[in-house]
Amino acid sequence: MTIDKKYIDLFINVSSKAALASSYLVGKKNKIAADQAAVDSMRAELNKIDMNGKVVIGEGSLDEAPMLYTGELLGNKKGPSFDIAVDPLEGTNFAANNLPGAISVIAIAEEGNLFNAPETYMEKIATGKVEKNLIDLDNSIKKNISNLADFMKKDISSITACIMDRPRHKNIIEELEKLKVKVKLITDGDVLGALYVSDPKYNVDIYLGIGGGPEGVLAASALDAYDCHFQGRFIFDNDKDISDAKKMGITDLDKKYELNEIVKGDSIFCATGITNNNVLSGIDINNNNYTSETLVTHKNSNFKKIIKRTNLIKE
Repeated sequence: MTIDKKYIDLFINVSSKAALASSYLVGKKNKIAADQAAVDSMRAELNKIDMNGKVVIGEGSLDEAPMLYTGELLGNKKGPSFDIAVDPLEGTNFAANNLPGAISVIAIAEEGNLFNAPETYMEKIATGKVEKNLIDLDNSIKKNISNLADFMKKDISSITACIMDRPRHKNIIEELEKLKVKVKLITDGDVLGALYVSDPKYNVDIYLGIGGGPEGVLAASALDAYDCHFQGRFIFDNDKDISDAKKMGITDLDKKYELNEIVKGDSIFCATGITNNNVLSGIDINNNNYTSETLVTHKNSNFKKIIKRTNLIKE
């Protein structure tokens, strides 16, 4: 089954409107308000679409998130059934402080085809297209980097690894530095960080470390269209998370998930820039028009493009 190409434009509209709504709060030091603006806009736009949509990755459970919560039904109840994953504002701190890297993200797949990720951390590793079993979460850092350097016919010192600048990554960063790998540290933006491996122009060969499980699914849905390698393993380190995982039907708590287990079949991914970043320009408002840039992928039609659009603010 494939998703009709007409949905590409519809979902570009969803993420770009959410980005616009959030852009009015950029630099206002209120990350909750910036996030809420993106959530409200995204929800309103999704409800206009001919579909039976179900949020499988949202802003939290019903009691935590008044809108776009996991399990929420969206759309006008006409048309195909979709699984929906959202991060209406990734990089809330970036938006609040007018820093580069805030984006609005949505991914859709056919019903039952997007992994319903728990709200836990995930070990993850992503690279461009590589041979099977070359890069693995169970390998040492040294083995993964050596394998990748050999495969890419590069010196280890020419490899660039992207990782979030967090205390939990201290040992990994030290190991990378010992190997003389170039290290690109990011402060937030787990989806965007993983996207850097999709194209050589971003000069990132491997993304690794521990980040959000839901963000792992969103990143995987984009990387799938680029034929990249992605592997993730959830971290269940307390009774609540273990109990939640079991309720979701996860029986093997140590399982490594390959990309084709996280996103199955056809999918559409859209990420729109809110503030400028290495991949996308942020929202630019000029009188009653706004210009947005959205990275869009549609797997089955092999569509992968950054779409720049100028629209009226009040259509």
